[in-house]
Amino acid sequence: MKAHNPITQLEQLVLTSDAKRFLKETAGWAFFIAILGIIGIAFMLIVGLVSFFALDAMPEATQAQLPFDMGLAMGIFYLVMALLYIFPVYYLFQFSNKLKKALASKNDEVLANAFEMLKSHYKYIGVLFIIVISLNILSVIAVALGAFAI
Repeated sequence: MKAHNPITQLEQLVLTSDAKRFLKETAGWAFFIAILGIIGIAFMLIVGLVSFFALDAMPEATQAQLPFDMGLAMGIFYLVMALLYIFPVYYLFQFSNKLKKALASKNDEVLANAFEMLKSHYKYIGVLFIIVISLNILSVIAVALGAFAI
């Protein structure tokens, strides 16, 4: 008896009117979140650039109390965060635009491209979470080893 694989047998996916309505609403929310992400990136860039200059303009006595150049550290931190955040926001923005276009034109290829952007968005966020969790685990280990070294 031949095994049936429903994924390979499905040659055409039909979207119900409810599914289309949900996808259209999802595209709208994705666009909204992407715009908020762009605004957030702009704020991160502004804060990063201001940190470079504003904290360097602090009085010498205040700067002497800091263990390192806080303006440089904060500026680099915010600029790196903005750089890391550009890609998921871009993917989400592209997903929204392509999904709206696919629903309006009823084009399967554009719909596939939209979902490819969504996949890229989630993949990027997933890898970023793995990196952040790994760095947190490494920092806990480093602190624990440092506590035992004393």
